[in-house]
Amino acid sequence: MEWQDQGLIIGTRKHGESSVIVEAMTNDHGRHVGLVRGGRSRRFAAVLQPGNSVQLTWRARLSDHLGNYNVEAESLRAAELMQSRDRLGLSQLICEHLRGLPERDPHPRLLAEALAMHDNKADGYVLGVALAKFEMRLLNELGFGIDIQSCAVTGEEEGLAYISPRTGRAVTIQAAQPYLEKLMVLPQMFGGAQKLSELDELNAAFSLTAHFLNMHIWQPRQLSPPSVRERLIKSMCAAL
Repeated sequence: MEWQDQGLIIGTRKHGESSVIVEAMTNDHGRHVGLVRGGRSRRFAAVLQPGNSVQLTWRARLSDHLGNYNVEAESLRAAELMQSRDRLGLSQLICEHLRGLPERDPHPRLLAEALAMHDNKADGYVLGVALAKFEMRLLNELGFGIDIQSCAVTGEEEGLAYISPRTGRAVTIQAAQPYLEKLMVLPQMFGGAQKLSELDELNAAFSLTAHFLNMHIWQPRQLSPPSVRERLIKSMCAAL
């Protein structure tokens, strides 16, 4: 068994005295792991770092085996990421999210957005919007996205402004009035009708994604939210 693909390194762990197990998000083969023999050598020190893009060749006798990776450097971002606390935190959070995907299940759009955020020099609101949309796409691709097709109460397709935290269905401004204390704000970046300030838009978006990530991913797996997430969001919002 053999294939070649581009991949974003999202995790590594030591194996034996000299090897490394590399976890990568690949375009055609999804989240995939492989063994790099001699991966703890000086030759691979700068390459096998989360946040780097590499060209991978995977070989194994059978498809369900761990297999071996041959790795060639493509875009070594790790050193640059370490120069910025926020950019490093963003990379760590993206990698943590990608590691929650089913193994060997391709998600090329998620990978493309992850790479774009790694290479984007923007910060503050622009980067916050990109991250919030990435988290929502993650939920969508796992089958847990919000439903903004029509109002859950009236069936209307216009004026959607709130989301039910229980069902994930949207509600119009008018229909939401009796239940405002129980609903979550639907930001414009997700199709909401209300005009919010940049700060309120980000807060609403991250509250929404955090709620459904916790409901569908973190809590069922008995995981805590990534520790870097709260600090990174605070830093992004503080810049506004």
